[in-house]
Amino acid sequence: MSGNKKIILPLTTGLLLSGIALYVVFKNISLLEVVDYLKTVNYWWVFPAVAIALMSFFIRVVRWQLLLSPFKKTGFWSAHHPLMIGFMLNCLLPGRVGELARPAIFYKKERVSFSKVLATVGAERVFDVVVLLLSFVFVLATVDISPNLNQTFGDYHINKATLEMLGMTTLKLVLGLIACIALISVRQSRMLIRRMILSLPELLFFAGSDFRAKIREKLCVRLAKIVDNVASGFDLLKRPKKVGLCLGLSFLVWAVAGASYYVMALGCPGIGLSFFEIYATMVILCFFISLPSAPGFWGLWEAGGVFGLMIFGVSAKEAAGFTVVNHVFQMVPVIVVGLISAIITGVSLVRVAYESVEDRPRGKGVQTETTKAFTQTR
Repeated sequence: MSGNKKIILPLTTGLLLSGIALYVVFKNISLLEVVDYLKTVNYWWVFPAVAIALMSFFIRVVRWQLLLSPFKKTGFWSAHHPLMIGFMLNCLLPGRVGELARPAIFYKKERVSFSKVLATVGAERVFDVVVLLLSFVFVLATVDISPNLNQTFGDYHINKATLEMLGMTTLKLVLGLIACIALISVRQSRMLIRRMILSLPELLFFAGSDFRAKIREKLCVRLAKIVDNVASGFDLLKRPKKVGLCLGLSFLVWAVAGASYYVMALGCPGIGLSFFEIYATMVILCFFISLPSAPGFWGLWEAGGVFGLMIFGVSAKEAAGFTVVNHVFQMVPVIVVGLISAIITGVSLVRVAYESVEDRPRGKGVQTETTKAFTQTR
């Protein structure tokens, strides 16, 4: 698939979903009312909110240093610049290419295997997902939600029973995710999974040997490598203290991010929610923006924010106004800091973005690793 097609497909999908989300959010809300609301916001609260938000990224850097430690001891700024450039590209480009750009930049600067660094980024995301899912369950158990709740959002209705069902489903997903990580991290079970993956072409007994060999090389070997990468990313599981530290840092990342949302809400008339209610809104918003979206998560961010705030009785106009303000001032500082990091490190953003879309950062090195892994399993 050419680079242009790899850009167009996620961009088109993201724009479609974001457009639908924007339509659902604003079809029953007057844009003029939202503009009038924005004039009433006390923007002095932006400064502490932005400072707190950036603090959450500094904590992310410390956590990433910890995940990188089995491969290389990394200085704060050596980890900070690739991380912020990656998040900046996620804000500007579709398909979350920043997740590939970060290990590509780190590989070029620190000469650590791209696949190993990519595994640490994947491990970060798993820690984030686990924390967000556990937070969602905790919030549902502790935040007072009226039993008479019956909010309408577009064509959807939500009540307390629906939220409790989502909470139980979420808890099961967390437990299943933890079980899968543990399974992959244990060498014996991981080798069994690898053998099963590499033997899959043998099920195509009716196909020719050349075709089965091609399937094994093009698909199965790569899947087996992914399993190895995930396992290497969770190499810290062999060190329980570091796992606990990573979990603690992950909870701190999201607690600080929630504090940023809460401080911003203090300057927005009509919100008046507790920290835990704002935190719950942030968690719901994160679930929405996990879907494919336009660059900058426009549309899905607003949908998640408005939906979450309406659960706690905030009016649609005030929910939309706060969500738009918060979106802008959560994104712009990340973009600015990412640009500064790119200037300091001399990284060509256009080249990094193109290589990430083309999936080229892996290069010959990863192909060699893949072939080597296949050879060792035979």
